[in-house]
Amino acid sequence: MADIKFEIVETIGILSESAKGWKKELNLISWNGREPKYDLREWSDNHEKMGKGVTLSKEEVASLKSLLDSIE
Repeated sequence: MADIKFEIVETIGILSESAKGWKKELNLISWNGREPKYDLREWSDNHEKMGKGVTLSKEEVASLKSLLDSIE
């Protein structure tokens, strides 16, 4: 499997932390040198290991925000 290269351009925030120290984070990440996108996933403390996550464009984040704002 090919190496996946990433650069965390901006750390936006931490949603939670597991008992093992992994943190669920929202970051702006450039994957394989591409334009940065918003990314939500769990990371080990040193960002060397990651869990499965979801990557969203700016437009998708705006749509998600709108959906979340509509929840009462």
